[in-house]
Amino acid sequence: MATVAFHTLGCKVNHYETEAIWQLFKQEGYDRVEYEHTADVYVINTCTVTNTGDKKSRQVIRRAVRKNPDAVICVTGCYAQTSPAEIMAIPGVDIVVGTQDRVKMLGYIEQFKNERQPINGVGNIMKSRVYEELDVPAFTDRTRASLKIQEGCNNFCTFCIIPWARGLMRSRDPQEVIRQAEQLVHAGYKEIVLTGIHTGGYGEDLKNYNLAMLLQDLEKVEGLKRIRISSIEASQISDEVIEVLRSSKKVVRHLHVPLQSGSNTVLKRMRRKYTMEAFAERLDKLRGALPGLALTSDVIVGFPGETEEEFMETYNFIKEHKFSELHVFPYSKRTGTPAARMDDQIDEEVKNERVHRLISLSDQLAKEYASLFENEVLEVIPEEKFKEDEQSGLYVGYTDNYLKVVLPASEDLVGQIVRVKITKAGYPYNEGQFLRVVDDSAELEQVLA
Repeated sequence: MATVAFHTLGCKVNHYETEAIWQLFKQEGYDRVEYEHTADVYVINTCTVTNTGDKKSRQVIRRAVRKNPDAVICVTGCYAQTSPAEIMAIPGVDIVVGTQDRVKMLGYIEQFKNERQPINGVGNIMKSRVYEELDVPAFTDRTRASLKIQEGCNNFCTFCIIPWARGLMRSRDPQEVIRQAEQLVHAGYKEIVLTGIHTGGYGEDLKNYNLAMLLQDLEKVEGLKRIRISSIEASQISDEVIEVLRSSKKVVRHLHVPLQSGSNTVLKRMRRKYTMEAFAERLDKLRGALPGLALTSDVIVGFPGETEEEFMETYNFIKEHKFSELHVFPYSKRTGTPAARMDDQIDEEVKNERVHRLISLSDQLAKEYASLFENEVLEVIPEEKFKEDEQSGLYVGYTDNYLKVVLPASEDLVGQIVRVKITKAGYPYNEGQFLRVVDDSAELEQVLA
């Protein structure tokens, strides 16, 4: 039996797509092995969001070539899409497929075995107007399932290469989204994370259908307990979306809203499509609808030309609006983007110092947010053993509002929803006391009665 090994770099979307590609191999009778093992086929799903992403991708490709020089080496993903020639030039690479036409990969492998000629299957992504259906009925990781609902982005922020790697905005057919949500619930998942390249833009290219309507339709999926949106831009949080969130029993009290900068002048250089005033107004409205909301965000520090004043605007905005956790990135030049060519690149030391200031603010805000829930009873889905002490009988899981909780549990509770009392709030972990499993059957009996 032929074997295949996967290595995924980069974001949630890539991880989702690797699972989808694995389904294609599985249907052809392949066995999946660990990447460290010898396999007949290696699939490397690459990332290109930074220059470092490219470099890491190249290292991983070379590792596979060394592991088994006779294997078929397939490279896919964003770096493959933007720089196919660079990848084809690596000795040992046999097949390159970009961020579309993944379904052709198995055909290419057969073709390669017969002809022994490298194949470049990368097309012009900017011409792609249709969402490529890739099914994932279940994940190798069994607690949280991602559900990809859209592809591409029309924003062209000056620091970002992704539209060139992923193409323009395309939404997945709503019926396919619902069908796959039902499939995932059937496979035992209680929580689904809606994901995409520009997730909140879902529906912008559809007639008479939008994200708010999709959320309402997902609300009706029986057995689905939690819907999480992986990321949404402030400009996409319409009043209609806020109303759906307010009335929803399933969409969780956690939103990831990328800020990138809290300074209007920096936002303009980034070509972001909002002002701080508009962003603040959306947040206030959201919080009015969802008391206790956890707001997480991404911030880029040291964007070209960022002055100390501009950085402090960002710092103060975050402090004032009490984000519950930040992902802080020092700006890194991405070749091929307008920002990489800008004057006034910021010194690495200045960048790092600002990053540290924001991270300590983030830690402080995360602790403050968690402390609001000390002694509260929340619902947690245990995901895995507590890695720092595997023998302890402790497990780690997340509440709906994205608090990471460590609690005593057992293997049969993984993936179940359990009630937990937060005995000690903290960051990165909260300590919890297990109370009971949330029983669906009692609720079902009421419904049937």
